[in-house]
Amino acid sequence: MQTDKKVVTLLAIMKKRLLFCVILVATLLCGCKEQAATTEEQESGIDTIPMMVMQIRKCAKLYTAEYQVHKIVTHDDQMSLQGSFLQQKFNITLPMSSRKIAIPVDATLKAYIDFNDFTEKNVVQRDNKIEIILPDPKVELTDSRIDHSEIKRYVSLMRSNFTDEELTDYEKQGRAAILNSVPKLGIIDMAMESAAHALIPMIKQMGYEEENITITFRKKYTTSDLPILLDSNTIENARK
Repeated sequence: MQTDKKVVTLLAIMKKRLLFCVILVATLLCGCKEQAATTEEQESGIDTIPMMVMQIRKCAKLYTAEYQVHKIVTHDDQMSLQGSFLQQKFNITLPMSSRKIAIPVDATLKAYIDFNDFTEKNVVQRDNKIEIILPDPKVELTDSRIDHSEIKRYVSLMRSNFTDEELTDYEKQGRAAILNSVPKLGIIDMAMESAAHALIPMIKQMGYEEENITITFRKKYTTSDLPILLDSNTIENARK
C-alpha cells in the first residue's frame, strides 16, 4: 500500500512539473510571436511610407475641381471739356456724350494637383496617425468668352460705338477679375476635398484607419498667393 501511495505521489509531482513546463513553453512561444509581430509591424510601418509616396506620385496631374464663373464687366464714360479761364479751372460734362456697356464674361476654371514632386517630406506619421500635406494646388483658366448676344450698351449720338479692340480689353479685365477672385471662390477647398476622396482609399489599403488620416494643404491661401496658385499658362495668357 505504501508503495502504491509513493507511485501515485510521484505521478502527481511529474504531472505538475509537466504542466508547468507546457505552460512555460507556451508562454515563451506567445512572447516570441508577439515580439515578432511587433517587429514586423514596425518594419511594415517603415516600408509603408516609400510605397505610399510611390503610389501617390502615380496620380501625376490630378484634376480635382472645375468651376464655371459668370462675370459682368461694366464700363461707363462721358466726354467732358476741361480747361481754365481767368486762372479758374473748369470741367464741364458735355450733354449727350455718355456711353455705357455691360459685358457678360463666362469662364471655366479647373484646379489640379501635380504629384510629380511629391516626396516623403509631404508625409507626417505620428504613431498610427498619418498626415498627407498636398503640393500647392494649381488653377488654370481653360476657357473664357463673351456672350455677345447678352451685351447691353448705350451710346449717345455724339459718341462712337465701342470697338472690337475695346471689347477685347474689357474681356481681359473680366478674366483678371475672375482670376483675382480664385482664393474666394471655394475652388481650393473643393480641390482638397476631391484629393482626399482619391487618396484616402489608397492609404486605407496600407493599413491606416480613415479617422487617423488627414489630408491638408501647407497653408490657407489668400489673394497674395495668386502667383503660386495660377497655372503658368494662365499667367502667361493673362498678360497678353
